[in-house]
Amino acid sequence: MGKTAVIWNEKFLLHDTGPGHPEKPARLQAIHEVLQGYEKTLSWLTPVLGDRDDIARIHTEAHIQQVESTQQRLQSYLDPDTVTSQKSWEAALFAVGSTIDGCQRVLDGEFDHAFAFVRPPGHHAETDHAMGFCLFNNIAIAAAHLAASQHLKKIAIIDFDVHHGNGTQHSFYDRSDVFYVSTHQYPFYPGTGAANEKGTGAGAGHTLNLPMTAGAGDEEYKIAFQNKIIPTLQAYQPEIILVSAGYDAHRLDPLANINLTQEGFYSIVAMIHKLALDCCQGKQVYVLEGGYSLEGLQEGVKATLRVLTEKNN
Repeated sequence: MGKTAVIWNEKFLLHDTGPGHPEKPARLQAIHEVLQGYEKTLSWLTPVLGDRDDIARIHTEAHIQQVESTQQRLQSYLDPDTVTSQKSWEAALFAVGSTIDGCQRVLDGEFDHAFAFVRPPGHHAETDHAMGFCLFNNIAIAAAHLAASQHLKKIAIIDFDVHHGNGTQHSFYDRSDVFYVSTHQYPFYPGTGAANEKGTGAGAGHTLNLPMTAGAGDEEYKIAFQNKIIPTLQAYQPEIILVSAGYDAHRLDPLANINLTQEGFYSIVAMIHKLALDCCQGKQVYVLEGGYSLEGLQEGVKATLRVLTEKNN
């Protein structure tokens, strides 16, 4: 027991997106209800502030300064969908730092796996601008940290959010030390993630996009993982697996049209877990992205924790 670490804290509720916005603090409060049922099997980590130098591995100084400047205004729109409050900068720093901390502790062997329940989310954030509810790209920053400071040569990022992680893909599109894999509804926001987007230069062949048509569900995802994702990453042999865990592919989600169930998410995470055992001593870190049905979000998180805590026994 106790081999799964989680990061959940009220500091991530400081990011106030205003009434009616789908990426709201209630998402984390719904997750907290789930976590309370697992308290005896989880280790709770204290959130850590991110370092500006770590953020700068992915984002430009101008972008960092723009997010920092939002502290001066009650509300700012960085794009039509991406709104901030005076405390969003602080929450974003904690999201970055806590994601890195979770990755570092798993890499060091303190925990087998970790789940960073952070917000704001990150996978749409590009090098020089925020978008799609995302301020800084938490998972990309963590991967860049592991590559630079821990000298990892093979990091896998699996993104099962219903939206393509454009920012994460673009961060490593010309690099071979990070292999980015995504399942996502297509065509759909943000418009990237076609099957022919495979990387360039040194990164050629190190991006794998598996676009899903509206209405796809458990069986289509199972086939994609079994036939494409797992064999590809087994061949790559990552040293750690990072997961952009978005639960907006759940059948109840109001913003998309994919029909995954709780058991579908369980199947996906079980395959990722086995892959991690085969390739990297089980080292895997999950980072919260989307999920806008509170019930669907809870079901997805339950499925993920079921896999991780069952494997602790």
